[in-house]
Amino acid sequence: MAMQPVLLVVAHGSRDPRHAATVHALVRRVRELRPGLRVETGFLDFNVPSVPGVLESLAAEGVRDVVALPLLLTRAFHAKADIPAVLAEAPARLRIRQADVLGPSPLLLAALERRLYEAGLSPADKSSTGVVLASAGSTDPEAIAVIADIAREWRHTGWCAVRPAFASASLPRTEDAVRELRDLGCERVAVAPYVLAPGFLPDRIARGAAEADLLAGVLGPAPEVARLLLARYDEGRVPVLTAVGA
Repeated sequence: MAMQPVLLVVAHGSRDPRHAATVHALVRRVRELRPGLRVETGFLDFNVPSVPGVLESLAAEGVRDVVALPLLLTRAFHAKADIPAVLAEAPARLRIRQADVLGPSPLLLAALERRLYEAGLSPADKSSTGVVLASAGSTDPEAIAVIADIAREWRHTGWCAVRPAFASASLPRTEDAVRELRDLGCERVAVAPYVLAPGFLPDRIARGAAEADLLAGVLGPAPEVARLLLARYDEGRVPVLTAVGA
């Protein structure tokens, strides 16, 4: 029986130690959901192990097949350029397939709602609550459009209103979206960070939420996110590309 490909979770990395700790917590949950799957973590920057280091180690062990899964919510620069460039330098004996980014997905909307309910909302509050979908931001217009689309889709699940906001690169900022929802007459305003782990930009989102009634936690190791990682792995493992680095 052929061995299933190794799942390599490719995280951005951060100087903030909370980032790596959250990534590792998410990976532990993925391992718990599928005990027979080998799951490794590699970082593009700031943290160890690096993606090239993990790939070298896997090749030295004799591993052949890898599914590299970007720990990203939108398909922006890192998914389109950075990660393919790193994978292209992998040992030629590795057969690597880059899986799709995590978003958009109904599982992410479920995780966002989980975090809002954990922060104090209830399903009965939806119709009177405006939500700021607060993303890190991007210079990639495709990524920005995806966030706007998610906000529109999420609005139709029963919220008073949903507005996108961005911590960098794009507008509006979180605080501006909070004020807009107030002006719309929503009884309460909640901020839902559409980010996976704590760090500099999530902290900026939190500061922008100062005038909101409620701030949810980052998505982190939510069970829906772990399930989504496995879904993307399953989608990406067949067919396996031949030697991305060849």
